[in-house]
Amino acid sequence: MKKLGTLTVAALCAAAPAMAELVIPDLSYRTGPYAAGGIPFSDGYQDYFTLLNERDGGIGGEPIRVIECETGYNTEKGVECYESTKGEGALVYQPLSTGITYQLIPKAEADGIPIHTMGYGRTSAVNGEVFNNVFNYPANYWDAASVAVNYLLEQNDGSLDGKTIALVYHNSAYGKEPIRTLNALGEKHGFELTEIAVDHPGQEQKSQWLQIRRERPDYVLMWGWGVMNQVAIQEAANVRYPMDQFIGNWWAGAEHDVTPAGDAADGYLSLNMNTINPDYPVFEEIRAQVIEPGMGAGDGSNVGKVLYTRGMYAAMLAAEAIAKAQEIHGVTDITPAQMRDGMAALEMTETRMKELGAPNIGPVFAVSCQNHGGSGEGLVQRWNASAGAFEPLTGFITPDASIIEPLVQEDSLAYAAENNITPACAE
Repeated sequence: MKKLGTLTVAALCAAAPAMAELVIPDLSYRTGPYAAGGIPFSDGYQDYFTLLNERDGGIGGEPIRVIECETGYNTEKGVECYESTKGEGALVYQPLSTGITYQLIPKAEADGIPIHTMGYGRTSAVNGEVFNNVFNYPANYWDAASVAVNYLLEQNDGSLDGKTIALVYHNSAYGKEPIRTLNALGEKHGFELTEIAVDHPGQEQKSQWLQIRRERPDYVLMWGWGVMNQVAIQEAANVRYPMDQFIGNWWAGAEHDVTPAGDAADGYLSLNMNTINPDYPVFEEIRAQVIEPGMGAGDGSNVGKVLYTRGMYAAMLAAEAIAKAQEIHGVTDITPAQMRDGMAALEMTETRMKELGAPNIGPVFAVSCQNHGGSGEGLVQRWNASAGAFEPLTGFITPDASIIEPLVQEDSLAYAAENNITPACAE
């Protein structure tokens, strides 16, 4: 061992402080009936952080360490992943499951670790004065329900009076989230809602689609995930339900949902909380600096696809919140509480999205300590089977705040009363 003065190199290394890390758990699911959605999301989530490490040396000079933990979309395993990783210095959790989210909310609140449920989870967590550590920007399920209805209003000259809408939903906390909003919207706009549940994992839907063939609703909305989406689209084709009257939410509108049905899926509609563009400059950087050197979370085949893009977008928002927290607190090695502050002050502008190599990837929005939900906007996209791609039909559509905000207040304040929470912004 070479000596430097009176100290060895080993002694100097032992005396030096360990390099700080920004720890990001990835509660993934690469196995089970929901793996087709979990894999590309996780690939995009991890690859963006790898890009930041390779290109920028991390965020603010601090390297990022992603800890992947397989949940299989199982709530119990998701809680186990949280418990096994939170002690690593975890800054934020993206559970990617409404069931896991509901279980983690009280734990994360007690531990002071923020949760980001981008477009899923408990909708009323938009009230930041009750849910200090939970964020669901840029949009939530009640927003999605309203965006779908607003699109249908536009298609029907502003009136849905006398129309019938069927909701085909995953029979879980996730699938049930939009029901109260759709009922309220039905009362306002005069349409009748029929609720049709599909049990996990969704491989058997014959009776549900026979009901739809018999009742022939004017429109079908779907809150599905995983294999349920593929089966539903095929069954819709089997009963000759028009694809341009069938709208999935933003977890029922990825390439793997439609391709098994072939040309029969042409024209299928779904929502999206972000735009899709495989030619974003950031994807070129990921291909060059992450995929080609062999550091990708996957083989690179998902880059630019719907759920890869969304996973990358989620990581992008997390990275921007980290940078904001570093700016607010004047330190680079931030704590979970400081991360929460960064998330509560996050602002996404057109200029910033362009600087990040993903112009217009999402809506412009700003978060505050009171409002953790962002703009709530979403767009409608159409599957073009011959092109093998989803194409946007609309720009971002604004949800109906007059319906959603009272529901958020009612549900969040009820939660606060049940849990002895005095609504207030986090200090």
